[in-house]
Amino acid sequence: MSTTIIRGKGQITIPADIRQAAYLEEGDPIEVVMVDEGILLRPRKVIDSTQAWFWGRSWQHGEHEAFKDYAAGRSTTYETSEDFLASLDE
Repeated sequence: MSTTIIRGKGQITIPADIRQAAYLEEGDPIEVVMVDEGILLRPRKVIDSTQAWFWGRSWQHGEHEAFKDYAAGRSTTYETSEDFLASLDE
C-alpha cells in the first residue's frame, strides 16, 4: 500500500509505483469521486490504459524508426508465415 500527504491547495502526489502501474503521466486528467469506501481517483485518459504502452515515448520512437526503415526500402516482405519463420533461422 502507498500513502501520500495532502499539501497546500489540496494537492497530493500520487506515488511513482501507482503512476507507473496506471500509466499516468503529467497532465493526465483524473476524476475524483466520493464513494462509500472513501475517495476514488479514476484516470480519464483519452487513450485506453491497456493501450497506453503503445503511445509511450520509447515505443513511439521505435515506430518512427521502423517507418523510416520501411520508407527507405529497408524491409522484407514474405509470402507466407513459414517463409518469415525460416528467415529467422538464417
